Amino acid sequence: MQRKILLPTDFSDNSWSATVYALKLFKDEFCTFYFLNSAAIKASIMSNKKLIESMKEDTMTELMSLKDLAETSNANANHDFQIIFSTKDLINAIKTAIEEFNIDLVIMGTKGTTPTKEFLFGSNTINIITNLKLCPILVIPEEYDFVKPSQIAFPTDFNRFYSEKELKPLKELADLYNSKIRIVHIITKGELNETQEYNLMILKSHLKNYEFELHWMPNYAKKVTEINDFIQELEINMLAMVNYKHSFIEKIMHEPVIKKIGFHPDIPFLVIPD
Repeated sequence: MQRKILLPTDFSDNSWSATVYALKLFKDEFCTFYFLNSAAIKASIMSNKKLIESMKEDTMTELMSLKDLAETSNANANHDFQIIFSTKDLINAIKTAIEEFNIDLVIMGTKGTTPTKEFLFGSNTINIITNLKLCPILVIPEEYDFVKPSQIAFPTDFNRFYSEKELKPLKELADLYNSKIRIVHIITKGELNETQEYNLMILKSHLKNYEFELHWMPNYAKKVTEINDFIQELEINMLAMVNYKHSFIEKIMHEPVIKKIGFHPDIPFLVIPD
């Protein structure tokens, strides 16, 4: 199977760091990696064809250099590289690329750890996570060194039924390194209700061919604190969540000041669209 991975880039160290992670994660897989750079052009200069051509030329030169760098630093016969330049804004450039090239996964870096180690998603990352429902996104923390994702945490409240399609990205990543999936449930009420019991049973049946474990956590702090504690205690290497209406991710993304939440997964974060 030839995987198709989209790597949005602004040519920063941060986006190169995400690229290096992607190349190592899929080192044994057949992949085409698409480097995408978008330069949204304001209406006021759309008529200036010379300026647009000059911008395009400069960006294509940078994209070609990036492609060359990836090819020389990653002598992997399984990997192929393509470049995409877009004059659309980043969200629409990504959406267009996903549809045009049948992209399976978007991998991108995110800027921002504050001195208090609170995790601050960059505004581009927030926009993409909030608005992109076409395929999964894997967000890589800044300067993250590759670690085999042998332990993947999957927090859920069991209030929602997960379809086979929604769990597919989680299972595909678990397949790469025979990862253990740790299902985390923060107990807010005494026992699961009928709906939750049913959803848990279905989730177990979806994961029957995978090594997984259920973790029941007492409700002792804010959910973000508990998840961060869980990540550290069990040495989790990747966090995965489904982004649906009223989900945990949506609540984080719509908080006016994300910094206040203190959500700092220092590990790659897989966001799966519903």
